[in-house]
Amino acid sequence: MKKKWIILSLSLLVVLALSGCGKSTNNGDSANRGPNNGNAMSGSDMKGMDHSGSGKVPAGLKAAPKPTFKVGSQATIKADHMAGMNGAKATIVGAYSTIVYAVSYTPTIGGERVTNHKWVIQEELKDAGNKTFKLGDEVVLQADHMKGMDGAKATIDSAEQTTVYMVDYMPTTGGQMVKNHQWVTESELTNSGTASSDNMGGMKH
Repeated sequence: MKKKWIILSLSLLVVLALSGCGKSTNNGDSANRGPNNGNAMSGSDMKGMDHSGSGKVPAGLKAAPKPTFKVGSQATIKADHMAGMNGAKATIVGAYSTIVYAVSYTPTIGGERVTNHKWVIQEELKDAGNKTFKLGDEVVLQADHMKGMDGAKATIDSAEQTTVYMVDYMPTTGGQMVKNHQWVTESELTNSGTASSDNMGGMKH
């Protein structure tokens, strides 16, 4: 009888031990599948940038009276702001007369400083009014082309009075059509059907 109780007790201990191991393993798996790990890929994806826009333009921006490239016409982009842009066929969505700036700024969400970002326009600078900013001037951005741009303090890298265009285009690298991209300048468009293939590589914000 005593031997039976010993065997039974040992059996219960084995069952409890196995049950405890099972619980420990499951908890470990749950932790590995937790929300923090699930968001790791999303965090990486958020570094990318969707260059499609709503088509909404800043208040006060005026349409160009006689743009070289009329709304609805086709052009070829010869700018390399991002991969797949240089050489892409574009449709002109809007043409506007303004001052266009290249700027450097530190995103409001943190991260590395963005240098020589092309482009922001006069109407996307806080309290700009009719003032023309020059190289080295400090401004506050009111554009949301990229995450962390709106409200960021920036330094002017260049300024030019010109016509800027909002365009739709299909990247030469494939993928989805980019809609209402803001902005490309008149000098970055051609109707010749040819564009330089230099620097078609990575993004240059």
